[in-house]
Amino acid sequence: MVYLDANASEPLRPEAKAAMAAAFEVTGNPSSVHAAGRAVRRLLEDARERIAARFGVRDQDVVFTSGGTEADALAVHALGLDRRIIVCATEHDAVRAAAPCAAVLPVDRRGVADLDALRGWLASGPPALVCLMLANNETGTIQPVAEAAALCRAHGAQLHVDAVQAAGRIAVDRAALGCHSIALSAHKMGGPAGVGALLLSPELSTIVPLIAGGGQERGRRGGTPALPAIAGFAAVCELGADQARLAALRDRAEAAAVRHGAVVCGGGASRLANTTSLALPGVRADAQVIALDLDGIAVSAGAACSSGKVQTSHVLTAMGLGALSGQAIRVSLPWNVTDDAIDAFEAAYARMAARPRPALVPPPLVPAGA
Repeated sequence: MVYLDANASEPLRPEAKAAMAAAFEVTGNPSSVHAAGRAVRRLLEDARERIAARFGVRDQDVVFTSGGTEADALAVHALGLDRRIIVCATEHDAVRAAAPCAAVLPVDRRGVADLDALRGWLASGPPALVCLMLANNETGTIQPVAEAAALCRAHGAQLHVDAVQAAGRIAVDRAALGCHSIALSAHKMGGPAGVGALLLSPELSTIVPLIAGGGQERGRRGGTPALPAIAGFAAVCELGADQARLAALRDRAEAAAVRHGAVVCGGGASRLANTTSLALPGVRADAQVIALDLDGIAVSAGAACSSGKVQTSHVLTAMGLGALSGQAIRVSLPWNVTDDAIDAFEAAYARMAARPRPALVPPPLVPAGA
């Protein structure tokens, strides 16, 4: 199997595995005052310090969570109190689900947020919470977060940034971005699944928790911290990948797909080096994923498919791509991708695209009771 679905989850890095193995050897609860508890507490706070230093925040402004989804939900819950909420049209479902009644900020055909519209909205209403992800999970489009943060601060608004896909791939520094909070997820960086963090600006050191409990995380998130996972998180937060190499391989895969009829979604924008969204006109996304999987290539659909019902990608729909919104796959290269993997993808994509199109398009569903 050739794994090209890093935006779903990066392969576990050996540094994370080693750090987790060492943490599993330590017994104790970091809230305990005895020697064993203090030893665990030291490991926990060392991990917090490393993560804080990597992302430009103070140690005390790192709140550990179960992942990016919880970090997004906590941010919307805590920062959105008594504020209207504005959510970019291409935000991850974790943010959209946490703010179902939010105003939707439009994007252009590249997937870039309309800051002129944001400026007008901020100037014409009460204080807001704006949610704008740093890099999109489907297209890789990088948003002008620093510019949006300046607008938000000029109008008394707060800005939450989902940096789950960006962390480890481009520079992520809270102070440089100027935002009020940042969501992270370890497994998108080559760490373990099940752990993430919400990074806060100093002015938000006290927030209303989403999960109450025994006062852990300075009262901002209840529950005993998952130390082995947090240790793995800290181990990978300082690592990176050769982005120039990833971009070259991504561009090679794109060029091959385009030669066989593909359209690159968001190709005109600044993007993550490892990510491309490829639409094949006339061929459903799920059919492409299945065909490539049968040929040994693991990619994702730009659309969510369940129970035989195809839903078009809200990201590509917001970009105005029409029917292509249900005909795109996401190819995302992991940190350990090889040249041979791209060769295999090119060959498999060529075989898929050469097939008669009707053979890849399932027949229409028959309505219930027909």
